[in-house]
Amino acid sequence: MQGFAELHKASIAPGALDSKTKELIALGIAITVRCDGCITFHVHDALQAGASKEEIAETVSVAMLMGGGPSMVYGIEAMQAVSQYQEQGI
Repeated sequence: MQGFAELHKASIAPGALDSKTKELIALGIAITVRCDGCITFHVHDALQAGASKEEIAETVSVAMLMGGGPSMVYGIEAMQAVSQYQEQGI
C-alpha cells in the first residue's frame, strides 16, 4: 500500500499536466472501468485540486462517450459525489 501511495503521489504531481487535469483523467478512467471507490476518491481529489462541477461534468460526458451506457450509470454516481462533497464544503 505504501508503494501504491507513492506511485499515486508521483503520478498526480504537476508536470506537463497540472494535478487537476490528472485527477480529471483518473476520474474518467474510474468511470469507464466502473470502480465506485475510485470515483469517490478522484471526485474528492479533483475538487481539492480546483476542478469545478462543470469540468467534472465534461469529464463524465467524455467517459460516457468512451465507456458506453454502463459508464452513464457511474457518471451519475460521480455527479452525486460532487454534490455531496460540495454540501460538505469541499
